[in-house]
Amino acid sequence: MLSFKVTTVGSSFGIILTKTAMARLRVKKGDTLYLTEAPDGGWRITPCNPEFARQMQLAEEIMNGDREVLRTLAK
Repeated sequence: MLSFKVTTVGSSFGIILTKTAMARLRVKKGDTLYLTEAPDGGWRITPCNPEFARQMQLAEEIMNGDREVLRTLAK
C-alpha cells in the first residue's frame, strides 16, 4: 500500500506522487489523473478517463448489436 500526504501548492492543495506510484500508475509528468468513486463507496485514482471508457463501451455495444447495419453503411 502506498500513502501520500496532502500539501499546499500555491493557493490549492495537492499530493506528491513517489517514483514508485508514478511507475505503478504508468504516468509521467504532465499526465492527467482522475479521481473516481468506486462501486464499494471508496475512491480510485486512475490515469484512465472514465468518460472515454464509458463512450467506448457504448460504441462496442452498438457495433455488436447492429453489425449488419454497419456492414451496409460501410459499402
